[in-house]
Amino acid sequence: MAAVSVTHFTDPGCPWAYSAGPDLAVLAWRFGSQLEWQLVTIGLAERHEQYVERGYTPERAAAGYLTFRRFGMPFSPGVRMRVMGTSPACRAIVATRLLHPAREHAVFRALQFSWFTTEELMDTAPAIERALAGVEGIDASAVVAAIERDDVREAYEADRARARTAAGTPTEAQGKTAATDGPVRYTAPSLVLRQGDRCLEAGGFQSIGAYDVCLANLDTTLERRPPAQTAAEALAAFPDGLTTQEVAAIMTPPLAPVDRTAAERSLLEAVAAGALRRTALGDDALWRPSES
Repeated sequence: MAAVSVTHFTDPGCPWAYSAGPDLAVLAWRFGSQLEWQLVTIGLAERHEQYVERGYTPERAAAGYLTFRRFGMPFSPGVRMRVMGTSPACRAIVATRLLHPAREHAVFRALQFSWFTTEELMDTAPAIERALAGVEGIDASAVVAAIERDDVREAYEADRARARTAAGTPTEAQGKTAATDGPVRYTAPSLVLRQGDRCLEAGGFQSIGAYDVCLANLDTTLERRPPAQTAAEALAAFPDGLTTQEVAAIMTPPLAPVDRTAAERSLLEAVAAGALRRTALGDDALWRPSES
């Protein structure tokens, strides 16, 4: 049994959630199966018109993504035909939970990558299916077909309701909540960590240090895996792949600066040796073990 349960409130259309990828990868690397993850979709916007009403435009969205490059995740900002709602993509994640529960996180990641590195309209069924086509272990067409099913909508609404229970929480006290559609909700990515009756929150965008402090206060007996020595070692634990910055973060010793260049050099050496394969992704790449 996992020592600590982690409820991850998130949304595939949130650039903050996407940019947290390196720190979340370190968390997963460091503690492995001692953490039991549960993904809860927020549903930031049911319809794209909601973003229009808030003053968003395709140009503003594309320009906004440029400011997130500092966190190191792949981007390829383009001006889409219109802004997008996030509900259909969230329901694709929920549908995967019901159809292929072990692949929910992989689907979430695939949707994020398409959201931030393509000009696809990610609130349409064809775009979602194209994004999921390369995810192993799922039937992408069946997932997309299930988006409108009653049981999927019911489970998604349960997620949305759960995400909107942040009033009075430590996350709200830290100013990491929002109330864009009524109730106070968790922002993406918020982590609620529980062990027995004890609970700590790392609400909104945080650092690996914040997550580490929470876990150390929950359980001092957790085993911590040291940083990976090579890129191939890091990727062995993530068969669905990692971005360059995620690999670099996993290879970084505590309190040391992230050395992206050294990580990329290690990645290229592993590709040359046949241990890894590289797939272009936006202005970066997704790296996977060759056998995956």
